Amino acid sequence: MALKSFIHVHPDSHFPIQNLPYGAFKTHSTTLPRLGVAIGDYVLDLSEIAKSGLFNSPLLAGSDCFLQPTLNKFLAMGRPAWKEARDSLQKLLSSTEPALRDNMELRQKALVPMSEVEMVLPMEIGDYTDFFSSMHHAKNCGTIFVGPKNPIAPNWFRLPIAYHGRASSVVISGTDIIRPRGQGHPTGNSTPYFGPSLKLDFELEMGTVVGPGNELGKTIDVNEAADHIFGVVLMNDWSARDIQAWEYVPLGPFLGKSFGTTISPWIVTLDALQPFACDAPKQDPPPLPYLAEKTSKNYDIALEVASSSLTDIYPI
Repeated sequence: MALKSFIHVHPDSHFPIQNLPYGAFKTHSTTLPRLGVAIGDYVLDLSEIAKSGLFNSPLLAGSDCFLQPTLNKFLAMGRPAWKEARDSLQKLLSSTEPALRDNMELRQKALVPMSEVEMVLPMEIGDYTDFFSSMHHAKNCGTIFVGPKNPIAPNWFRLPIAYHGRASSVVISGTDIIRPRGQGHPTGNSTPYFGPSLKLDFELEMGTVVGPGNELGKTIDVNEAADHIFGVVLMNDWSARDIQAWEYVPLGPFLGKSFGTTISPWIVTLDALQPFACDAPKQDPPPLPYLAEKTSKNYDIALEVASSSLTDIYPI
């Protein structure tokens, strides 16, 4: 029997009971953000569920992780706690469970219409790493900067290629991105110019939200990586390509890539994505043993981009 919520969810909704993504929100009556999951056209306020004692599983009973303004404490608890929370929420929201369905007072407090909330950044971000995550990504970017002849460096085929970005400039979707100013790529031997970027760009990506970390100097086995990954967000990686092209040699991205990174307000968990798991492309040449996964999976998810004129939205 398919899992069904007691809350009416439109068939085209991105937020059925099978998803339940996590986020943080404010309302007109709150001063600090609260944590919630999306269900249909509502946000389920997890602080109200916690205060009512309905999180009664071993790891969550008595925990104040859902009374925090960010998800950081919950993320640090790891996969066992994440699974308990998902199981508890799906049970509470199911059409066969009366604990929330029949408690009208709690329902009124805990189920907040999405039209009445302001979504905020769901976690404090301590670090941010940007990867060349696919051959298409690496080839497109390489073509921009070194031309089409040899756009992908040989090391890309051997190890993860990434750089550390500026975590403080990661903002929630809908935040205005200010066109950055910097030095432009000179033509020939001419002097560089300083001014607003003339090649503002963004890349549609998916960002991975990591929960428990590791002690300094201790590694995480690649086959245990999923135990540290809570979920994913949609991401717009903003770039000032003219500034980037001039400054990135020899040390890599700097101001052309650090002025703004936009993420969606909802974090979709890996558990919710399992129905979309698929085999990953075969790696050729094969990875070195420390990077070889016993089971290598991707997620088959269709993404779309719609944009209006960046000049109109972010004037020079």
